Amino acid sequence: MARGHRKQAQQPAMWIDARSIPTPPAHPFYTQLNAILGKHGFDEHVDQLVAPYYADHGRPSIPVGNYFRMVFIGYFENLGSQRAIAWRVADSLSLRRFLALDLTDDTPDHSSMTVIRQRLPMEIHQQVFQFVLTILAREGALKGKVLGLDATTVEANAALRELVRKDTGERYRAYVKRLAEEAGEPSKTFEEVTRFDRKRKGKKLSNDEWEHPHDPDARVGRDKHGATDMLYKLEKADDLETGAILSVTVATADLGDTTSQAATLAAATENLSAVLSDPASREMIFPDHAEYAEEAVLQEVVEDKGYHSDGVLEELDGRGVMSYVCVPRSVSRDWSGKEAERTRYEGNRRRVESQRGQELLRRRGEISERGFAHLCDVGGTRRTWLRGVGDNLKKALGAACGFNLGLLIRRALGAGKPKELAELLGLEAFSRTLRVVFRWGNANFTRFSWVLGQVA
Repeated sequence: MARGHRKQAQQPAMWIDARSIPTPPAHPFYTQLNAILGKHGFDEHVDQLVAPYYADHGRPSIPVGNYFRMVFIGYFENLGSQRAIAWRVADSLSLRRFLALDLTDDTPDHSSMTVIRQRLPMEIHQQVFQFVLTILAREGALKGKVLGLDATTVEANAALRELVRKDTGERYRAYVKRLAEEAGEPSKTFEEVTRFDRKRKGKKLSNDEWEHPHDPDARVGRDKHGATDMLYKLEKADDLETGAILSVTVATADLGDTTSQAATLAAATENLSAVLSDPASREMIFPDHAEYAEEAVLQEVVEDKGYHSDGVLEELDGRGVMSYVCVPRSVSRDWSGKEAERTRYEGNRRRVESQRGQELLRRRGEISERGFAHLCDVGGTRRTWLRGVGDNLKKALGAACGFNLGLLIRRALGAGKPKELAELLGLEAFSRTLRVVFRWGNANFTRFSWVLGQVA
C-alpha cells in the first residue's frame, strides 16, 4: 500500500452529485427510525398537538417534529446537553438527513430547543410519549400486564459550594467563618476556616436548612457511587414482557421510593389508558377479545426491597394487582390489631418466594436495571444540564421515547443504537472476509496451512 498525501486547500466544486456523497455508518439506523415515524404519522400528530401554541402568521420556527427528533438524538448519541446535540447535528450528514435538511440549510441552534421546550407545556411532552407507546403497541412491542419499578439518582446542574442557608442566605464558607468567630477560633485565612470546619462537631448539610439559589429543586444526597452531590431522582416503570418504558417521573432526591412510586404507577396507568384508546393498539394487546376492561390490563407489579412498606402493599392491593415486592430482612413484628396488613404482608412474601416471583424478580433485574444503564449511562441522562423538576422531566420523557423507539429498530436491524449498528456492520464485514479466506483455504489447503504456520 502506498502512502497517501493530504490534499492542498482549494476551492470546492460548485456542483456536487448527491450520489457521490459517502453514506455514513449511522445512516441506515436513522433511515429506519424515520421510516417508523413516517409510517405512523408522527410529524402530523405532533403538529396537530402543538397547533394551539403557535400563531398562524409570523416567522416560522423549526419544525416541532425536528425538536423531538433532536431530543431523541440526545439519547441515541449519548449527548447530555442541548449545545452538544446542536453541534452534533451540524457536523453529521446522517443527522442532517434524519432532520430532512439539505447541505445548504442551517441546522437548528440549541437556543431553539430551549424556546420550544419552554413554549410547550408538560402535557404535550406526555402526549408525545403516549403516542410513541401507541406506536409500540401497534407494532406488537407492548403488553402492559407486568410492570417493574426502579429508581436512580441523576446529577443536577448545581454545585455544593453554591449552597446558601435558607434562614440567613449565607454561603457555606461565610457560615463556617461566622461560627469560628463566634467560637473564638482563628478565621482570617482560608486554611484556618477549613481547619475549624474539619474538627467541629455536628456539621451536616440538611436539605431543610440549605438550598441551591439557582436550582431549589436539587437536593443534597449520595449518588450511586457513594459521593455527596446535588441530585434529582429518576424513576420509571417498565413492561417486563417487552422491555418498553411505560412511564417516567422525576422527583427531588430526598423523596423515598415508598412515596414516589405512587406517581410513577399512576402515570403508567394513565399512559396505558391512552394507548388503549387507539383501536389498532387495543386489538394488538387484546387480540382475542373485542371488549376489554382497562383495570384488567395491569396485573402484576414487581419492585425491590426499597419499596416495601405496608402503605405500598395496601395501594397495590387497592388497585387489584398482584404485588411482588422484595421483603427486607427484619425482626419479628407485632401484628396485634393489624390483621389486614398481616394478610397482605404474608401474601406478598408467599408470592415473592414462589417460582413465578423469583422469575419476575430476575426479569426485573434484567429489564429495569439494565434499562437504566441504557437510559442514563449511555443515553446522556446521568448528568442533567437543565434545572427544575419540570424541565428535567421533559428531557427524561424524550430520552424514554428514544429508548422505546430503539426497541423497534433493534427488531428490524438487530441494533438499538447507531454505534451498535456500526459495530454489527463491521463484524459482518469481518466475517465475510473470514469466509472468503477459509473458502480459499479449503481450495488451497497446503498453501493455507503454510500461511497459518507463518502467522503463528
